[in-house]
Amino acid sequence: MKLYQGRTLLIVTVLFFSVTSCTTNKKTESDIINTSSPLPSWVNGKNKSDIINFVEAAVNKDNKNFVPVEDRIAVFDNDGTLWSEQPAYFQLFFVIDRIKELAPLHPEWKDTEPFKSVLKNGIKAFTEYSDAEILELIFAASSGISTKEYEALVKKWISTAKHPTKHVPFTFLVYKPMLELLDYLRDNNFSVYIVSGGGVDFMRAFAPNVYGIPSERIIGSTIKTEYEYKNSNPTIKRLPELGFNCDKGGKAVNISKIIGKKPIFSGGNSDGDLAMMQWTASNSYSSFELFVHHTDSVREWAYDKNSLYGRLDLSLVQAKEKGWTLVDMAKDWKTIYINKSAE
Repeated sequence: MKLYQGRTLLIVTVLFFSVTSCTTNKKTESDIINTSSPLPSWVNGKNKSDIINFVEAAVNKDNKNFVPVEDRIAVFDNDGTLWSEQPAYFQLFFVIDRIKELAPLHPEWKDTEPFKSVLKNGIKAFTEYSDAEILELIFAASSGISTKEYEALVKKWISTAKHPTKHVPFTFLVYKPMLELLDYLRDNNFSVYIVSGGGVDFMRAFAPNVYGIPSERIIGSTIKTEYEYKNSNPTIKRLPELGFNCDKGGKAVNISKIIGKKPIFSGGNSDGDLAMMQWTASNSYSSFELFVHHTDSVREWAYDKNSLYGRLDLSLVQAKEKGWTLVDMAKDWKTIYINKSAE
């Protein structure tokens, strides 16, 4: 399998699994939330106004762009869209720490690639590896155990691990303005999903609590699993084999297959999200496509078409051509993170 745009979501693809479903809404389809000041961490300007105007039109039964509750689907990428992704996808740091934890049980690793370089150089080693070597590392770190065991490992890791340069927990690096957007959409009877190149077993450990998105609304890449029944104990076991790559066109495929409807709102940040935007834009309803453009080198990172992770190149061009919303992180957001100590 070929990595897209310079070592991107294949790396996280095989870490995780996908599953999702719809839930019911309590409000009537004509409900309009009278929020006096929605999106408080967003700077007043065109992008904020466009979001609010779109949502208000979608929930107003008298507006030509009204959308029934059951069709108010919103989808969001995770890495680089809801939380940071530099200097590498956060899931990779879990893989490194897991390899180090398992190393004493595998003394041969200290002299065997790709393990040798990872144990010595950490994240830097990933930039030099072939796809097959990356898969070998990921499978070594996360297969051969049950999904329940894997979830426990991730929960333990994410509760203590810290970002290598910002020195704060990874969950501190969730974007406050995007959490406000998720809440605003939910308040207006949107069904919100994560559609990520990452996967369910990793994200389930933190996404429900951090984003308020239930696990059944998380869609991602898969590795193969199998059912086992031993000693009256049923388990789902992770296998060292790729299942489905929920990146680029795979995102649109999974949305169609799992949600069963086209979204009317989509948010992403990279070329891996372009197909999802195109699929959303093809909806017969009025739709909203939003790209987070990383422009803040002081509070976060500034990168786009030359980035090793989260490359925004073709999507940047197409967004401008089609009039999609480009969120300028430096100009549009008053604050970046849910915890300002990370800025």
